[in-house]
Amino acid sequence: MASKVLKFGGTSVGSLERIRASAAIAAAECRRGEAVAVVVSAMAGETDRLLGLANGLGFGLGDEETDVVVSSGEQVSAALMAMALRREGLEARSFLGWQARIRTDGPPGAALISGLDATPIRKAMEQGCVPVMAGFQGASPDDRLRTLGRGGTDLSAVALAAALDAQCDIYTDVDGVFTTDPRIEPNARRIQKISYDEMLELAAQGAKVLQTRSAEFAKARNVSLRVLSSFAEPGQSEGTMIMQAEDIAERRIVSGIAYARDQARIALRGLSQTPEAAAGVFSGLADADIGIDMIVQSPASEPGRANLEFTVDRRDLRDALTRIGESDARDVLSETGLAKVSIVGLGLNRRADVARILYRALAEQKIAVRTVATSEIKISVLIENDAVEHAVRALHAAYGLDAAA
Repeated sequence: MASKVLKFGGTSVGSLERIRASAAIAAAECRRGEAVAVVVSAMAGETDRLLGLANGLGFGLGDEETDVVVSSGEQVSAALMAMALRREGLEARSFLGWQARIRTDGPPGAALISGLDATPIRKAMEQGCVPVMAGFQGASPDDRLRTLGRGGTDLSAVALAAALDAQCDIYTDVDGVFTTDPRIEPNARRIQKISYDEMLELAAQGAKVLQTRSAEFAKARNVSLRVLSSFAEPGQSEGTMIMQAEDIAERRIVSGIAYARDQARIALRGLSQTPEAAAGVFSGLADADIGIDMIVQSPASEPGRANLEFTVDRRDLRDALTRIGESDARDVLSETGLAKVSIVGLGLNRRADVARILYRALAEQKIAVRTVATSEIKISVLIENDAVEHAVRALHAAYGLDAAA
């Protein structure tokens, strides 16, 4: 029965003033006749503060009690938002994850949503009440509280929207998805419509506007997503619609440019050229839950051996080197001070000039490319950290993203 699920992120509930402003947005939707459910994050900075308290006693992410500590931030936000909505003249009630019957599988700090029975939320709405759900949390099979990992409130909101067959509006501090980071390129434009796949790639390659798992879930369940700003006056933020590619009539070759600083490159020289050798390397990394990217393999000068390189986040480098320490590679090298810049677009695999434009734009800025990785809708290059801003601006202009669509 719901027509909209409104999710408000940490900056949108970062103070009582922001909570009141976000409540006014939700109230305006209700007064337009929309049936609304609200999902909230913890106040900006609160999760880090709470995690610091757990760390002070020697417990970090992955501990059951740490989950209980950090999830309390969303509990506070949900109650305060319900109070603010009541001040707007609406009936409102807060729900914790277990009260909304969100079931999870997986370890503390990184659980996955396995089911959501929206009956309590739907019943509240049928009674004319606005339910305000605490995001980022659910219950394990043995009824222990579990959190969904960083950005998990986006996932909570999309899952609720899927259960209610509703549109999901994600409110943040920017007015939608932009062609690149406006802090680097002032000519960045808001994208009116973007496909799930493009949004997923932009999020995976460093764009922070939407959590990756929520984009995957929305695509799988065909949930209509919209990203808007809670800092605009109610009804004034146009935002970005995220939808199926076939529903977008006009598409650019390149939709956007994302970047991720502080990358590290690991190179294994002279690794046995057998599937088992590479599988052993990546199995160790997977066991440690270390994300990898930009994998390149090539023959080594020694017969029967290969060179394998890939990138990891700089913070994971030490652990990654430990995990691959038992490989039979002749040498293991690592390098830091690198960044990844990615161009994303559904038209990349249909245009032969895309790579030419990329290399020419970087060459004109005298930016050396260390590694390249490609897929059907993205090309990522590894460059020096210090060259990120020059690269983003050059590529943004080269692909005409600063021009009106």
